[in-house]
This record gives sequence, C-alpha cells and structure tokens, in this order.
Amino acid sequence: MLDREVKAQYLLRAQARNRLTDQPLEPESQFVVKIQDINDNEPKFPDGPYHASVPEMSHIGTSVIQLTATDADDPTYGSSARVVYSILEGQPYFSVDAKTGVVRVSLADMDRETRENYTVVIQAKDMGGQLGGLAGTTSVNIRLGDVNDNPPTFDQRLYQMSIPEAAPVGSVVGRIWAKDRDVGVNAEMEYSIIDGDGRDTFDISTDPTNLFGIITVKRPLNFESKPSYTLKVEGANTHLDPAFRHRVPFKDMTIVHVSVEDVDEPPLFDAPAYYVELAEDAEIGTVVRTVTARDPDAANNTVRYSIEKSSDPDKFFYLEITSGSLMTVRSLDREEVGWHNITILAMEMNNPTQISSASVAVRVLDVNDNPPSLTHYLEAYVCESAKAGQLIQTVTAVDPDQPLGGQHFSYRLAPEAANNPNFTLRDNQDNTAWILTRRGGWSQQDQTVFYLPVVISDGEQPVQTSTSTLTVRVCSCDREGNVMSCDAEAHSLPASLSRGALIAILACIFVLLVMILLMLSLRTHRKKPYLCDEEENVHENIVRYDDEGGGEEDTEAFDIGAMWNPREAHHPQPPPHPGKTRQDMLPEIESLSRYVPQACVAGGGLGEGSNVRGYVLAKLLDADSDACAPPYDSLQTYAYEGEGSVAESLSSLQSGASNTDHEYDYLSDWGPRFKKLAEMYGVDFDNLGDVYLKSMW
Repeated sequence: MLDREVKAQYLLRAQARNRLTDQPLEPESQFVVKIQDINDNEPKFPDGPYHASVPEMSHIGTSVIQLTATDADDPTYGSSARVVYSILEGQPYFSVDAKTGVVRVSLADMDRETRENYTVVIQAKDMGGQLGGLAGTTSVNIRLGDVNDNPPTFDQRLYQMSIPEAAPVGSVVGRIWAKDRDVGVNAEMEYSIIDGDGRDTFDISTDPTNLFGIITVKRPLNFESKPSYTLKVEGANTHLDPAFRHRVPFKDMTIVHVSVEDVDEPPLFDAPAYYVELAEDAEIGTVVRTVTARDPDAANNTVRYSIEKSSDPDKFFYLEITSGSLMTVRSLDREEVGWHNITILAMEMNNPTQISSASVAVRVLDVNDNPPSLTHYLEAYVCESAKAGQLIQTVTAVDPDQPLGGQHFSYRLAPEAANNPNFTLRDNQDNTAWILTRRGGWSQQDQTVFYLPVVISDGEQPVQTSTSTLTVRVCSCDREGNVMSCDAEAHSLPASLSRGALIAILACIFVLLVMILLMLSLRTHRKKPYLCDEEENVHENIVRYDDEGGGEEDTEAFDIGAMWNPREAHHPQPPPHPGKTRQDMLPEIESLSRYVPQACVAGGGLGEGSNVRGYVLAKLLDADSDACAPPYDSLQTYAYEGEGSVAESLSSLQSGASNTDHEYDYLSDWGPRFKKLAEMYGVDFDNLGDVYLKSMW
C-alpha cells in the first residue's frame, strides 16, 4: 500500500535488452512516479492539552491563547489540509477564531471570586470544515487571574480587647483583620489608627503576611488614671488597580475598644533615686532625707518603709517605718566612708509581696577634723662633717581631710625645741619644710641621737595641729655625704619596738614552753584506762563441769549469744541481812515479780515456814511454764538435753506438773561418776529440801 505521508514519490529506471544476448537495445530511461494525496489524516494539536490564564473582568475579545493544528495531508492538493477551528465546549465564556485558532473572551465581567477555572474544548477539522472532513480536538484549561476589584471589609464593626496595666511597652493587645476576596498582592493591607483617645497610647502594625493588623502598647498603662481606650482603625489595600479605583474606596474602618485590667502594683516612690549631702560632723539623729511612696492602686494601701540590709551593713542609718524619714544613728567619717548608697524598700501592708525600692546616695562632706602628720619615715641623719646651715631633711605632711581650696600646711619647731643649738626648721610656704643644722663639729662619741619635735598645722577652720618627733642620728659619712656607719644600737632595734616589748615577747615564749612541758609530763604519768565493759562482762565467766553429758549433741543447744544479754533483776527493797546480798538470787527472772509478793522475798532462809516454801514454789512454777527462759539460778540455756544419753533428761522444767515422788535408786548403777549424785539423792530429805534440790537442778 502506498502512503504519501510516508513517501511522496518513487524514482524508476528502465532499459530494453536483447533476451538472447542480454545486450542493451537502447539507453536507460528514468521514470518518476508521484503519489497523489487523499484525505486520510485528521488534524492534530501537537502541544495539547493547553493551559492559559486571562485576568478577570477582561473585555470581550481579549485574546487568551492561540492554538495551531497540523494536518499530514498535502496542503497544495485539494482541501485535505485546509483546517477550520471551532469550539465544542466553553461557550458562552470563550470563543475561537475559525481560521487563526485564537481563543478569545466572549463574556464580559467574568469574576474570579465567582469562578476561577474553565475548560474549553477546541476542534480542528480539515476539508475546510466541509462534510466528510476529518477532525481532531484538544482541551484548554483557562484560569482567571486576580485583579484588585474587591475592597477590604472588617468582619466585626467593634472589637473588644483587654490588657493588664502592668504590660510592658511593646506588648501585643490583639489582632484585627480586614478580609479581602482578592488574593496575593491585591489582598495586602495597611492598617492605621485614624482617631480615638488611644492614638498616643497604642500603635498598630501589619504582620509579616501583610494581612493582619497587630495592636501593641506604645506607652505605659495605668488603670487608675484611665481604665479604657477607644481606637478607630482603618485598613486599606496597598496595591490599587487604576481600572477599578473609581468604583469603590478600597479601605474599611472599625472600632477597637481596649480595656485596661487592674493589677496590684508595688508602691511607687515620688522619685526613682535621691541624692543627699551631709557633713561628717552631723549629730546622731540628724534626718538625712524623707522618702515618700504611695500605693498606685485604687485601694491605696498603707506603705511601710525599711532599709535593705546589705546596702547599710554597718548600720549608719535608721529609717522610720511609717514616715520614711532617714536619719543617722552613728557618727559619720568621710575619711572612712565617703559615700553611702542606701536602698530603701517600700512594702504594702496588705500585700507584703508588693515591694519596690529606691536608692539614696548620701555624700559625706568633709570637715577639718584630722590633724596633719609627717609623710615619710620619721628618721634622718647628719654627717659628722656637716657644717652649720646644712640641709639634712625635707619634710612634708599629709592630711586625710580634703579642703576645697587645697591643703596649706605650716611647720615650726615645738616650743621646747625652738631654741635648741643643734637644728632649726625653715617653712618653705609650699607645704614643705627644711631641717637645717645650726652648728658643725658633730661626733658620735658626744651624742648619737637627737630628737626634734615638729609642729604641723593645717590652714582650715578649725585649725588642726599635731606634733611629730623627728629622730636625727649622727653618722660617719664619706666625702660625697653618703652614710658609712651609724650608732650600732640605733640599728639593733626598730624605732617602734622598745626593750619592754621585747621582754614581754620573751616572757610569753617562756610561759608557752613551760605549758608544753607540763602537758607532756602529764601524758607520761597518765593512768592506764580502766578495762572496758566487754572485758569484765560477767557472762564470760562460764561455769565448767567435769561431768560428761550426753555427748556432742548437748552442745548443739548451747548459745553463747544468750550470755551477752542476761535479764538482771533489780530489787528496790533492802536485802534480808544488811550488808550481805544473796548470790543465788541475782540472775532472777523478771516475770517472777508478778507472782511473788516482795514480803515473801524478804523472808528468812531455808528454815521452816510458809514464806520460803511459797517463794520457791512460785519460782519453780514460773520456770516450768516458761520453756524459753533459763532457770533463775543458771546462766546457760538448754533447748534440750541428754538426747542419746543413757541418763536421759535431768531437767526439772516439767517436774512441777506431777505430784509423784521420783525414785533415784538407779543412779547407783551408772558408775563411779554418779556416785556422789546417788549419795545426795539417797538421803531422805524432807519436802522442802526435795523441792529446793529440784529447783537447783
């Protein structure tokens, strides 16, 4: 099958040849075969489907997009490739030019806020659109672009907001929004406060999205002075379209009512800080300053004052708790403390947590209350070769006071030294003075030390005067006046340390040595410590028996721990015989005192009588009934005894339960070791002795 769209023509070559000889009979001929086109290809849109946009509210005929369909048929032969465009879907909003394929707006004032997207189906048909032509279709998705054709509108005509009065400047009060049906830059807003009594107190700005208005605090709030504010706020579009500006004003207004919430605030001082100057000679009790603070709340609670302790650690001042008067309670000294920075606290009586503070700076003014004194070390020297009128020392003075006009010192010798033949003093009138010699011929052998009292006075009122003694030593010097040697005694001791002080120091050292020796002597003669309680514990005096028991099984019941905690009986009554204690009654069971009256205990010995018999029976009964307690006259505890022994049990714990007499004749059959026991039980004791022996066992 031939397809012009695949190959439009063919080139053929032909030649006549002798069949027998295969020789050419004529030259080669060429034939061109062209394929005639028929309408067998429909128009196609190679780039479909298409997407386009057009601004909303566009006029009729506004071009949206141009579509081009291609037809593979031959455009030069017939009408097979002549395409005509038509719209199948999308009327009446859009139309298409039949020849050019341009899609245009066919409906005026299309609103994006009503409908934003449209789908248009375009058909391309060949044969000029005649019957029998082939057709192809494509779709165009058209979106209406936004224009600023809608004004902003507040959804509320009145906004109610509140904020505490203690909110700092910059705090956010609330947010408002003028809604705009447009999008993007066409919906961006700018807010401003155009009226109201809060224009100076609040501010408004646009958030980063340029949609919302943020109201903030511009100045501090005070519920007591103004509890509410009213703001008239305007919101306007920032990007206006000139084509729609004449329609409506693209802005709107609303009212914002801001309520200030009352907060319990701390007291407020009439000034944040105070400065006071006070002379250092002010009398104790002088009022430095009276501070005042009030409760800014409507309740106007009473305020009490105090000094923050760390600001006045030495307690120079006192603050009257109710009036706020700050006064001195100690003498001030500018040379010691020139400034006092006091922190005053004000507290509400009804709410102690509400506290505020203010600082009071007290400057202590200088008063001439300190005498001057010489500056340098009060010692000088004079050479043996010194002449009369030679300068040996320049003296200066210092004064802790600081007069406004500066220091003015005057110097002179004390009256007792004014006419001395050795030295003189010259006041230079510049706060210095010279010490000069009056003679020559100095010798260490004649005199080694001279004492020169110097009187110094300041120039302020009241004039302060002091006397300082200058020690002048006679020294041997070289030709240049350098000291070679002075009196040895002068250098053996410092000028400030006397012999009496040295003697006192040596005496203290001696006393200390004596005390140390005494303590060492006492330690060497200290007695040995007493034995501890553990060493003399009577429970370690274990009674040893030579008689064999039942073998190793007897030791299984022995508990040495029980020996460390015996129950000791204490008898408040005196013993039967003064000065003698019954040894056989000490390890007494504590519970026996419940059954045996103390009168029975105080009875006689083992003689006849019901008291002793009753006492023994009571103790035996108590021991029999308590299987866990040892017998009163034993320090050892046996859980069982004699298991496996031919003697069986010798315990008397259950002997009180039977009234029958025991027979002990079999003891003579046990061997020599039980001979003594057999003899003891062979004796015919009376009932009392029998009971007593039982209790002993």
